Amino acid sequence: MLTAKFKKQSLLVGSRIRALRKDRDLTQADLAGRIGIQQSDLCRMENGEYKVSLETLFRILSVFEMNIAEFFHEDVVGAMKDRDAEVLRQFHRLNPRSQEEILDFMLFKLQLEDKLSTTKKSN
Repeated sequence: MLTAKFKKQSLLVGSRIRALRKDRDLTQADLAGRIGIQQSDLCRMENGEYKVSLETLFRILSVFEMNIAEFFHEDVVGAMKDRDAEVLRQFHRLNPRSQEEILDFMLFKLQLEDKLSTTKKSN
């Protein structure tokens, strides 16, 4: 029974790797070359026939620029989207004064949108 459970988990991990690889327009050969394994081994991993070691998984995550939580929880409600994460990364690069200006601007835009929404509802 444990064997079936591990097989299912290997298949889920492999399917996730395949989906992420395809989303990034990478071939198996491209990804395998980047992480230092044979294309045939990556194929077996994606098909759930071969267990992915943590070391290999971390190399894959590095190529995809993801952390392990993002890999396993992409579809979790409230999970940060790539664009949101990029906005946050860029925000943190700003100096504190610029961050305050951005926050003020965001509040201004939200107030403006609220006013527009209220106006549309009353018409």
